[in-house]
Amino acid sequence: MKVLKILWSAFLLASCLALNTTEPRHTNNWAVLVSTSRFWFNYRHMANVLSMYRTVKRLGIPDSQIILMLSDDIACNPRNAFPGFVFNNADRQLELYGDNIEVDYRGYEVTVENFIRLLTDRWPDEQPKSKRLLTDEHSNIFIYMTGHGGDEFLKFQDAEEISSYDIADAFEEMHEKKRYNEIFFMIDTCQANTMYSKFYSPNILAVGSSDLHESSYSHHSDTEIGVAVIDRFTYFNLEFLEKLEKDSKLTLQDLVDSYTFEKIHSNAGVRTDLFQRNLSDVLITDFFGNVQQTVVDNVEDDLLYLTNHDEQGFLKNLSTPKMLDVEEQRKPSFFNQNKSMITLGACESKQISSTKLLTIGSVIAALFFFANYVKI
Repeated sequence: MKVLKILWSAFLLASCLALNTTEPRHTNNWAVLVSTSRFWFNYRHMANVLSMYRTVKRLGIPDSQIILMLSDDIACNPRNAFPGFVFNNADRQLELYGDNIEVDYRGYEVTVENFIRLLTDRWPDEQPKSKRLLTDEHSNIFIYMTGHGGDEFLKFQDAEEISSYDIADAFEEMHEKKRYNEIFFMIDTCQANTMYSKFYSPNILAVGSSDLHESSYSHHSDTEIGVAVIDRFTYFNLEFLEKLEKDSKLTLQDLVDSYTFEKIHSNAGVRTDLFQRNLSDVLITDFFGNVQQTVVDNVEDDLLYLTNHDEQGFLKNLSTPKMLDVEEQRKPSFFNQNKSMITLGACESKQISSTKLLTIGSVIAALFFFANYVKI
């Protein structure tokens, strides 16, 4: 009985040590921004998504980690009184289209199939990397969708629909493939809150612009353009996000607290039961900002090492004192046996091994301590 107590105590101690030495899971941010509408009278939907695109770029997410899907039929539409320009406000002080946008899927490429393939990464080999969501288990993903929808469906290009079940199953496949750490899903459409009702995968936070049987309203129109230029829910999200800088300490709780019926004219929804963290502990920049974890290696030594060693890691036929010094300084674990290059994988393996050794050592020490305590 005493032995079992000792082993159980040692296990608890090792578990605590393992938790304390766990590395942060979040290392990179991505954004998927989708306007599912087309045609001139849906001007505001393109303005919605371009406004979000501008915001995530301003806060630091690079184009290489943003997937932009839109019909792209507004800027050069013959009805546009300002050819080549897209605005989200009647004063037209902020031009959204410009020369610095990178559209990954445009026109008839914006389909349900391509959206699901993008999330699940089910592509043929020839699919370019620039049009793929190259996330991993350490990625936080912001997914924004806008268009025309209804009870548990969202229309794509007035030709097809995606259901809440489709998105829920795609997220589950992403979870099984370890393609995300956390997802922040935002949708601006009529009956938007029904679109996340079927989600069942962990670490997903979802917000929507309107409840079941409610419409999602536009904010205002531009008389010269002749149509509404932005939706209310997106407008007030952007109004809040414009206050942010890259080092902002505002949280997602602050964002959702800003949603009121008086401003949005519908009941915005928030679903948190799948999300493991408290919203007051989650910085907005955890999804809207850029995160980079970089290990700086001694590049000069690495180049010397590659120059003076063969693929097996042995020193070539060089015997100068300088080369011998370099040989002593280098560690074989840094050399990749398959390719003549230095990788960071060895560094990570080394850190993991150290953690394991620490845990094993702690278990052994605990066993000796308890054994001595009970005088076995």
